[in-house]
Amino acid sequence: MSERKVIMGNHAVSYGVKLARVQVISAYPITPQTQVVEMLSEMCADAVLAAKFLKVESEHSALAAVIGAATLGVRTFTATSAQGLALMHELVHWSAGSRLPLVMADVNRAMAPGWSIWPDQLDALSQRDTGWLQLYCESNQEILDLTLLAYRLAESLSMPVMVVYDAFVLSHTSEPVEIPDQSEVDAYLPALASRTKLDLKTPAAFGGLTSPEYYFEFRYMMQQAHDRALVLMDEIGAEFGRRFGRNYGALETIDCDDAELILVTAGASSSTTRVVVQERRRRGQNIGIVKLRLFRPFPVDAIRRVLRKARRVAVIDRNLSVGCGGIFAQEIRAALCDLSDRPEILGYVAGLGGRDITLALLNALIDDALERKAEEGYLVFWGLKEETLYVER
Repeated sequence: MSERKVIMGNHAVSYGVKLARVQVISAYPITPQTQVVEMLSEMCADAVLAAKFLKVESEHSALAAVIGAATLGVRTFTATSAQGLALMHELVHWSAGSRLPLVMADVNRAMAPGWSIWPDQLDALSQRDTGWLQLYCESNQEILDLTLLAYRLAESLSMPVMVVYDAFVLSHTSEPVEIPDQSEVDAYLPALASRTKLDLKTPAAFGGLTSPEYYFEFRYMMQQAHDRALVLMDEIGAEFGRRFGRNYGALETIDCDDAELILVTAGASSSTTRVVVQERRRRGQNIGIVKLRLFRPFPVDAIRRVLRKARRVAVIDRNLSVGCGGIFAQEIRAALCDLSDRPEILGYVAGLGGRDITLALLNALIDDALERKAEEGYLVFWGLKEETLYVER
């Protein structure tokens, strides 16, 4: 039988890792991720989880350790945030190119400088071209569930998966979470059976020099795996729904069929957006939401099917690619660019460095999105304190 507990988002990951029967954990503490691995270390010390916990000197070493363990064919886990993920960058590429089924939790934290421990999504999104799949969580329940789903994805595709959620808004906030029974999880997530692994009885080389004769094809195969993930995500998400009562697809759509304006969100701000949109619809305004759950691979076909119905789309990015704009907005524009009936796309950047995305902010944003001229909506910084603005000279 499942049990219901009030737990913080970081501990939702810990319970998910325990239920996944992970065998090797390696991590280096960094705020706001630390509690994930603190609880896991306690589970290992208390023999609640039969895993080897490796204490290392840096995030780079943490990912290196689980790369080595995964090459031996065991199920692994690590976690990090912000500068820690940036320090891992070399091995983020290495693990994806090695086709290792790793799972890592990234607690979204703004990149320094200035030093920040508060959330925005750039740390994970700066790794978007490495080959890792990325899953974005709205709630603590999703954090636990998507941790389990991530292992199914990773091990089915031989590709690493990142489970991403907002610092403090979720990581340190407690919510009721249904924790599935271990036997039910075992039926959904069987033991890892690696197709290729380091074995003294069948010697093989891993990660060697690759000539142009083969390198191109390796990258093509990674792309094929991501293409399969678009179908697989919906399949294993639906299976999760049948077993546990919560269905997960690449996108979640709310009231989009008749919407003249659709808001695109990702992460914890989706919950606040739901409240605002429910009230707007009670007042007779046809507004919908598309919540991005799977970002890499990017669900182009699903995005096109949903968003082409709308007159206007307002993308809310808690991130900024400096010199370009909000990253989700850019991906959506690219996905829709060849459609003759594409909607107007407005790009809003909000909530950087942990600035609150409040009900009032979203209501004002919606008012603006309904009225703003499309040509003035390519990049809108929403929620700036005008009295403190600096002008570059």
